[in-house]
Amino acid sequence: MQHYQYIFTGSGLSALMTVYEMLVSGKFEDKSILLIDENAKKVNDRTWCLWDENNLFDEIVSKKWNQAVFANEKFNRILELTPYQYKKINGLDFYELVFKKISKHKNIHFLNQKVIDFSELGNHCIVKTENKTFTCNKVINSIYHPEVAKVQSKFPLIQQHFIGWFIKSKEAVFTPNCATFMDFSVEQKGNTRFMYVLPTSATEALLEYTLFSKDLLSKEEYESEIQKYIENLGITEYEIIEKEQGNIPMTCYPFWKHNTKNIINIGSAGGWTKASTGYTFKNASKKSKVLVEFLKSERDFTKFHKKDKFWFYDLLLLDILNSKNELGSKIFSSMFKVGDSTVIFKFLDEETSIWEDLQVIWKCPKMLFVKALVKRLSKI
Repeated sequence: MQHYQYIFTGSGLSALMTVYEMLVSGKFEDKSILLIDENAKKVNDRTWCLWDENNLFDEIVSKKWNQAVFANEKFNRILELTPYQYKKINGLDFYELVFKKISKHKNIHFLNQKVIDFSELGNHCIVKTENKTFTCNKVINSIYHPEVAKVQSKFPLIQQHFIGWFIKSKEAVFTPNCATFMDFSVEQKGNTRFMYVLPTSATEALLEYTLFSKDLLSKEEYESEIQKYIENLGITEYEIIEKEQGNIPMTCYPFWKHNTKNIINIGSAGGWTKASTGYTFKNASKKSKVLVEFLKSERDFTKFHKKDKFWFYDLLLLDILNSKNELGSKIFSSMFKVGDSTVIFKFLDEETSIWEDLQVIWKCPKMLFVKALVKRLSKI
């Protein structure tokens, strides 16, 4: 039975980001590492976006925007993002970057198989695929099982679900340097619904119909709303170049409580997705750096996670959206209607001081959050 120091069960964004940081650190050259995933990571299966000012993975950024639009049925505001830029990274470009780096290190291996089980036995772990079994010192798991959060009621689970069309239109209606961050002018239908638009030229853009809600829609409803939005833009002729679909869990469920001394959950399986927005790329980059620093000196994964103020802020928002899902537009609109938008982005990146937190929080409907706070405190 082959043994490794580290086995990554799943090789999605957070796993590959962690391996990347291990390589960058130069401290794991003598450690045997195995990544196992049923997906070979050979196709462009997703895109990630982030607001960034530090040239994070700039070599694979496919598009940047210096402005972004926030809109609802009553107002339309262009947000100046400086010092940030809004950036788009294609999944395949990231996979190729990391695997190219991995290929230069003989201590790291990839196995294209499905993980069916892993467990801790004393001071080591066992990982099983459909036809192989391995032992290791540590398991770093990123395989997400949604039932873990679904079977409990203390921490709400909201889905960020969407279908997107990348289109090429006859009419030049898009502003290439300006992304549409959230457009709540679409009919809400008792939910939090918005359009998200990433233009790459005057005639090309990705348009995503997105919801923050508990339940998914039929494919036809997403696509019908995209068609309406395209017509409202004044587009009469277009072709669909590509489609994408996604469903991102938004929850403050404490996944870290399932960590053991030798098994840690990362990515969505570890609560690494930003609960209030569903953004993953920048969070994964930050948390993977912290995890790699932890691995240099610590051996007990139960010591890794620490809750912070942002976890609690997100929890209050999700409590509101869980009970009154139609209020999402009101809450986000209050944040973005006036004031310095860069402070909001800094807040959503969990990099603000208490004073900056208050600048954002005071804009929100206060009684909604006071009631959510009182209700939440009664559950503690």
